[in-house]
Amino acid sequence: MDLNALRVFERVAATGSFTATARHFHRAVSSVSRQIASLEESLGQQLLYRHTRAVTLTEAGLRYYQDVREILEQLDLATEALMAPDTEPSGVLRLNAPVAFGQRQIMPILHHFQQRYPAIKVELMLTDQLTDPVREGIDITFRVGELADTTLVARRLAPMNYVVAAAPSYLQHTGAPNTPDDLSQHNCLLYQGEMGRQRWYFYHPEQPQPITCKVDGSLYSNDAGSLVQAALMGQGFVMFPTWLIADELASKKLLPVLEAWRCEVAPGKRDIHVLYAQRRLHTRKVSVFLDHLFEMVGPVPPWDNWRERRLSGGSN
Repeated sequence: MDLNALRVFERVAATGSFTATARHFHRAVSSVSRQIASLEESLGQQLLYRHTRAVTLTEAGLRYYQDVREILEQLDLATEALMAPDTEPSGVLRLNAPVAFGQRQIMPILHHFQQRYPAIKVELMLTDQLTDPVREGIDITFRVGELADTTLVARRLAPMNYVVAAAPSYLQHTGAPNTPDDLSQHNCLLYQGEMGRQRWYFYHPEQPQPITCKVDGSLYSNDAGSLVQAALMGQGFVMFPTWLIADELASKKLLPVLEAWRCEVAPGKRDIHVLYAQRRLHTRKVSVFLDHLFEMVGPVPPWDNWRERRLSGGSN
Protein backbone atom coordinates (compact mmCIF):
# COMPACT_ATOMS: atom_id res chain seq x y z
CA MET A 1 0.00 0.00 0.00
CA ASP A 2 1.32 3.44 -1.02
CA LEU A 3 1.55 5.62 2.11
CA ASN A 4 1.56 8.79 0.02
CA ALA A 5 -1.70 7.72 -1.60
CA LEU A 6 -3.27 7.31 1.84
CA ARG A 7 -2.15 10.80 2.83
CA VAL A 8 -3.60 12.23 -0.38
CA PHE A 9 -6.87 10.37 0.19
CA GLU A 10 -7.07 11.67 3.81
CA ARG A 11 -6.70 15.26 2.61
CA VAL A 12 -9.28 14.88 -0.17
CA ALA A 13 -11.72 13.33 2.28
CA ALA A 14 -11.11 16.04 4.88
CA THR A 15 -11.37 19.00 2.51
CA GLY A 16 -13.84 17.60 -0.03
CA SER A 17 -11.66 19.05 -2.75
CA PHE A 18 -9.03 17.78 -5.21
CA THR A 19 -7.92 21.39 -5.73
CA ALA A 20 -7.33 22.08 -2.03
CA THR A 21 -5.46 18.80 -1.70
CA ALA A 22 -3.28 19.56 -4.72
CA ARG A 23 -2.48 22.96 -3.21
CA HIS A 24 -1.64 21.35 0.11
CA PHE A 25 0.85 18.92 -1.45
CA HIS A 26 2.07 21.40 -4.11
CA ARG A 27 1.01 19.08 -6.91
CA ALA A 28 -1.20 19.20 -9.98
CA VAL A 29 -4.89 18.38 -9.55
CA SER A 30 -4.58 15.73 -12.26
CA SER A 31 -1.84 14.00 -10.26
CA VAL A 32 -4.06 13.89 -7.15
CA SER A 33 -6.98 12.56 -9.20
CA ARG A 34 -4.85 9.80 -10.73
CA GLN A 35 -3.50 8.74 -7.34
CA ILE A 36 -7.00 8.47 -5.87
CA ALA A 37 -8.18 6.49 -8.88
CA SER A 38 -5.21 4.13 -8.50
CA LEU A 39 -5.99 3.68 -4.79
CA GLU A 40 -9.63 2.86 -5.55
CA GLU A 41 -8.55 0.37 -8.21
CA SER A 42 -6.15 -1.38 -5.85
CA LEU A 43 -8.86 -1.63 -3.15
CA GLY A 44 -11.62 -2.63 -5.56
CA GLN A 45 -13.88 -0.04 -3.93
CA GLN A 46 -15.16 3.39 -4.92
CA LEU A 47 -14.14 5.75 -2.14
CA LEU A 48 -15.38 9.07 -3.49
CA TYR A 49 -18.29 10.51 -5.42
CA ARG A 50 -17.02 13.11 -7.90
CA HIS A 51 -19.41 16.04 -8.28
CA THR A 52 -18.95 19.18 -10.35
CA ARG A 53 -18.13 21.41 -7.38
CA ALA A 54 -17.37 19.01 -4.55
CA VAL A 55 -16.14 15.54 -3.63
CA THR A 56 -17.99 13.42 -1.08
CA LEU A 57 -17.25 10.08 0.51
CA THR A 58 -19.06 6.90 -0.35
CA GLU A 59 -20.17 4.72 2.56
CA ALA A 60 -17.08 2.56 2.07
CA GLY A 61 -14.96 5.69 1.73
CA LEU A 62 -16.22 7.09 5.03
CA ARG A 63 -15.31 3.89 6.92
CA TYR A 64 -11.93 3.79 5.24
CA TYR A 65 -11.26 7.47 5.94
CA GLN A 66 -11.97 7.07 9.65
CA ASP A 67 -9.53 4.16 9.91
CA VAL A 68 -6.87 5.73 7.70
CA ARG A 69 -6.95 9.04 9.57
CA GLU A 70 -6.39 7.24 12.86
CA ILE A 71 -3.53 5.17 11.43
CA LEU A 72 -1.78 8.20 9.92
CA GLU A 73 -2.04 10.14 13.16
CA GLN A 74 -0.61 7.23 15.12
CA LEU A 75 2.21 6.88 12.59
CA ASP A 76 3.06 10.60 12.85
CA LEU A 77 3.02 10.39 16.64
CA ALA A 78 5.30 7.35 16.64
CA THR A 79 7.73 8.99 14.23
CA GLU A 80 7.88 12.20 16.21
CA ALA A 81 8.31 10.37 19.51
CA LEU A 82 11.26 8.48 18.04
CA MET A 83 12.95 11.61 16.66
CA ALA A 84 11.88 14.20 19.24
CA PRO A 85 14.55 13.75 21.95
CA ASP A 86 17.35 14.95 19.68
CA THR A 87 15.59 17.37 17.35
CA GLU A 88 14.02 20.79 17.46
CA PRO A 89 10.18 20.81 17.29
CA SER A 90 9.16 20.87 13.65
CA GLY A 91 6.35 20.07 11.25
CA VAL A 92 3.20 21.86 10.14
CA LEU A 93 0.93 23.21 12.89
CA ARG A 94 -2.66 23.73 11.74
CA LEU A 95 -4.67 26.36 13.60
CA ASN A 96 -8.26 27.55 13.23
CA ALA A 97 -9.67 30.74 14.76
CA PRO A 98 -12.44 33.31 14.21
CA VAL A 99 -11.37 35.97 11.73
CA ALA A 100 -11.14 39.04 13.99
CA PHE A 101 -9.61 37.16 16.93
CA GLY A 102 -7.03 35.57 14.65
CA GLN A 103 -6.06 38.88 13.08
CA ARG A 104 -5.93 40.86 16.31
CA GLN A 105 -4.55 38.38 18.82
CA ILE A 106 -3.30 35.13 17.28
CA MET A 107 -1.01 36.76 14.71
CA PRO A 108 1.20 38.55 17.30
CA ILE A 109 1.42 35.33 19.32
CA LEU A 110 2.37 33.39 16.18
CA HIS A 111 5.03 35.93 15.30
CA HIS A 112 6.82 35.36 18.61
CA PHE A 113 6.22 31.61 18.48
CA GLN A 114 7.82 31.17 15.07
CA GLN A 115 10.79 33.26 16.10
CA ARG A 116 11.19 30.87 19.00
CA TYR A 117 10.57 27.70 16.96
CA PRO A 118 11.60 28.49 13.35
CA ALA A 119 11.35 24.84 12.23
CA ILE A 120 7.57 24.83 12.79
CA LYS A 121 5.47 25.98 9.85
CA VAL A 122 1.92 27.16 10.53
CA GLU A 123 -1.27 26.89 8.51
CA LEU A 124 -3.71 29.44 9.95
CA MET A 125 -7.31 29.09 8.82
CA LEU A 126 -9.48 32.06 9.80
CA THR A 127 -13.24 31.68 9.48
CA ASP A 128 -16.31 32.65 11.46
CA GLN A 129 -18.02 29.43 10.37
CA LEU A 130 -17.91 26.53 12.80
CA THR A 131 -15.56 23.87 11.48
CA ASP A 132 -15.02 20.25 12.42
CA PRO A 133 -11.39 20.19 13.64
CA VAL A 134 -11.13 16.42 13.30
CA ARG A 135 -12.45 16.33 9.74
CA GLU A 136 -10.38 19.35 8.71
CA GLY A 137 -7.19 17.98 10.27
CA ILE A 138 -6.84 20.99 12.61
CA ASP A 139 -4.39 20.65 15.49
CA ILE A 140 -5.71 23.52 17.63
CA THR A 141 -9.00 25.41 17.37
CA PHE A 142 -9.90 28.68 19.08
CA ARG A 143 -13.56 29.13 19.97
CA VAL A 144 -15.07 32.39 21.16
CA GLY A 145 -18.29 32.18 23.18
CA GLU A 146 -20.38 29.15 24.03
CA LEU A 147 -19.04 25.66 23.35
CA ALA A 148 -21.07 22.95 21.67
CA ASP A 149 -20.75 19.39 22.92
CA THR A 150 -17.42 18.03 21.78
CA THR A 151 -15.16 15.06 22.33
CA LEU A 152 -12.15 17.39 22.13
CA VAL A 153 -10.23 18.72 25.11
CA ALA A 154 -11.41 22.29 25.83
CA ARG A 155 -9.11 24.56 27.88
CA ARG A 156 -10.25 28.01 28.95
CA LEU A 157 -7.82 30.58 27.61
CA ALA A 158 -9.36 33.84 28.82
CA PRO A 159 -12.66 35.51 29.69
CA MET A 160 -14.60 37.63 27.24
CA ASN A 161 -14.76 41.09 28.79
CA TYR A 162 -17.06 43.42 26.87
CA VAL A 163 -16.97 47.22 26.80
CA VAL A 164 -19.49 49.75 25.49
CA ALA A 165 -17.59 52.59 23.86
CA ALA A 166 -17.84 55.47 21.42
CA ALA A 167 -15.52 58.03 19.88
CA PRO A 168 -14.91 61.33 21.73
CA SER A 169 -16.59 63.21 18.86
CA TYR A 170 -19.82 61.25 19.33
CA LEU A 171 -19.83 61.76 23.11
CA GLN A 172 -19.15 65.48 22.73
CA HIS A 173 -22.24 65.74 20.57
CA THR A 174 -24.64 63.50 22.54
CA GLY A 175 -23.22 63.16 26.04
CA ALA A 176 -22.58 59.85 27.83
CA PRO A 177 -25.39 57.57 29.06
CA ASN A 178 -25.85 57.34 32.82
CA THR A 179 -27.69 53.99 32.79
CA PRO A 180 -28.08 51.19 30.23
CA ASP A 181 -31.67 52.35 29.57
CA ASP A 182 -30.28 55.64 28.25
CA LEU A 183 -28.80 53.74 25.28
CA SER A 184 -32.26 53.60 23.72
CA GLN A 185 -31.74 57.29 22.91
CA HIS A 186 -28.39 56.65 21.22
CA ASN A 187 -27.16 55.28 17.92
CA CYS A 188 -25.90 51.74 18.63
CA LEU A 189 -23.94 49.93 15.92
CA LEU A 190 -24.83 46.25 16.06
CA TYR A 191 -23.06 43.08 14.99
CA GLN A 192 -25.32 40.76 13.00
CA GLY A 193 -24.03 37.22 12.50
CA GLU A 194 -25.24 33.63 12.33
CA MET A 195 -26.98 33.99 15.71
CA GLY A 196 -28.93 37.02 14.55
CA ARG A 197 -28.61 40.64 15.55
CA GLN A 198 -26.54 41.40 18.64
CA ARG A 199 -28.40 42.01 21.90
CA TRP A 200 -26.98 43.93 24.84
CA TYR A 201 -27.25 42.73 28.43
CA PHE A 202 -26.06 44.57 31.54
CA TYR A 203 -25.30 43.27 35.03
CA HIS A 204 -24.97 45.52 38.08
CA PRO A 205 -23.35 44.34 41.34
CA GLU A 206 -26.50 45.26 43.26
CA GLN A 207 -28.88 43.53 40.84
CA PRO A 208 -28.62 39.75 40.30
CA GLN A 209 -30.75 39.73 37.14
CA PRO A 210 -29.46 41.23 33.89
CA ILE A 211 -31.08 44.17 32.20
CA THR A 212 -31.83 43.53 28.53
CA CYS A 213 -31.54 46.79 26.63
CA LYS A 214 -33.51 47.58 23.53
CA VAL A 215 -30.84 49.15 21.38
CA ASP A 216 -30.91 50.09 17.73
CA GLY A 217 -28.96 52.16 15.31
CA SER A 218 -28.15 53.15 11.77
CA LEU A 219 -25.72 50.33 10.95
CA TYR A 220 -25.72 46.53 11.25
CA SER A 221 -22.88 44.37 9.93
CA ASN A 222 -21.51 40.83 10.03
CA ASP A 223 -18.01 42.34 10.06
CA ALA A 224 -16.90 43.56 13.49
CA GLY A 225 -14.02 45.57 12.03
CA SER A 226 -16.41 47.66 9.94
CA LEU A 227 -18.48 48.51 13.01
CA VAL A 228 -15.35 49.53 14.91
CA GLN A 229 -14.38 51.81 12.02
CA ALA A 230 -17.84 53.39 12.06
CA ALA A 231 -17.55 53.98 15.81
CA LEU A 232 -14.10 55.56 15.35
CA MET A 233 -15.64 57.98 12.86
CA GLY A 234 -18.14 59.09 15.51
CA GLN A 235 -21.22 57.25 14.25
CA GLY A 236 -22.29 55.68 17.57
CA PHE A 237 -21.72 53.11 20.29
CA VAL A 238 -20.35 49.59 19.90
CA MET A 239 -20.20 46.74 22.40
CA PHE A 240 -17.23 44.51 21.74
CA PRO A 241 -14.77 42.37 23.75
CA THR A 242 -11.51 43.93 24.84
CA TRP A 243 -9.50 41.60 22.60
CA LEU A 244 -11.04 43.46 19.64
CA ILE A 245 -10.88 47.10 20.78
CA ALA A 246 -8.11 47.20 23.41
CA ASP A 247 -5.83 49.34 21.21
CA GLU A 248 -8.60 51.86 20.52
CA LEU A 249 -9.44 52.05 24.23
CA ALA A 250 -5.79 52.43 25.26
CA SER A 251 -5.23 55.23 22.74
CA LYS A 252 -8.51 56.94 23.76
CA LYS A 253 -9.82 56.78 20.21
CA LEU A 254 -12.79 55.02 21.82
CA LEU A 255 -13.98 55.96 25.30
CA PRO A 256 -15.72 53.46 27.59
CA VAL A 257 -19.07 54.22 29.23
CA LEU A 258 -21.23 52.52 31.88
CA GLU A 259 -18.12 51.06 33.53
CA ALA A 260 -20.03 50.25 36.72
CA TRP A 261 -21.95 47.64 34.74
CA ARG A 262 -20.75 44.32 33.33
CA CYS A 263 -22.01 44.02 29.78
CA GLU A 264 -22.57 40.90 27.70
CA VAL A 265 -24.06 39.94 24.35
CA ALA A 266 -25.78 36.87 25.81
CA PRO A 267 -27.06 35.91 29.26
CA GLY A 268 -24.19 34.66 31.40
CA LYS A 269 -20.43 34.89 31.00
CA ARG A 270 -18.62 33.95 27.82
CA ASP A 271 -15.04 32.71 27.46
CA ILE A 272 -12.38 31.97 24.87
CA HIS A 273 -11.40 28.29 24.70
CA VAL A 274 -8.68 26.28 23.03
CA LEU A 275 -9.78 22.91 21.60
CA TYR A 276 -7.59 19.98 20.61
CA ALA A 277 -7.68 16.20 20.49
CA GLN A 278 -6.00 14.59 23.51
CA ARG A 279 -3.72 12.50 21.33
CA ARG A 280 -2.39 15.59 19.55
CA LEU A 281 -1.00 16.84 22.85
CA HIS A 282 1.69 14.18 22.48
CA THR A 283 3.11 15.91 19.40
CA ARG A 284 5.83 18.42 20.27
CA LYS A 285 4.58 21.06 17.84
CA VAL A 286 1.22 21.13 19.65
CA SER A 287 2.58 20.92 23.19
CA VAL A 288 5.17 23.70 22.69
CA PHE A 289 2.59 25.95 21.03
CA LEU A 290 0.14 25.49 23.90
CA ASP A 291 2.90 26.24 26.42
CA HIS A 292 3.86 29.37 24.46
CA LEU A 293 0.23 30.46 24.08
CA PHE A 294 -0.66 30.25 27.77
CA GLU A 295 2.67 31.83 28.71
CA MET A 296 1.98 34.86 26.50
CA VAL A 297 -1.67 35.24 27.48
CA GLY A 298 -1.01 34.73 31.18
CA PRO A 299 -3.53 35.09 34.02
CA VAL A 300 -4.46 38.56 32.74
CA PRO A 301 -4.53 38.67 28.92
CA PRO A 302 -2.52 41.50 27.36
CA TRP A 303 -5.69 42.85 25.73
CA ASP A 304 -7.22 43.39 29.20
CA ASN A 305 -4.49 45.79 30.33
CA TRP A 306 -5.81 48.66 28.22
CA ARG A 307 -6.49 50.82 31.31
CA GLU A 308 -2.82 50.66 32.35
CA ARG A 309 -1.70 51.43 28.81
CA ARG A 310 -4.09 54.36 28.73
CA LEU A 311 -2.55 55.86 31.86
CA SER A 312 0.94 55.45 30.39
CA GLY A 313 -0.01 57.10 27.12
CA GLY A 314 -1.24 54.05 25.19
CA SER A 315 2.13 52.36 24.74
CA ASN A 316 2.33 48.55 24.63
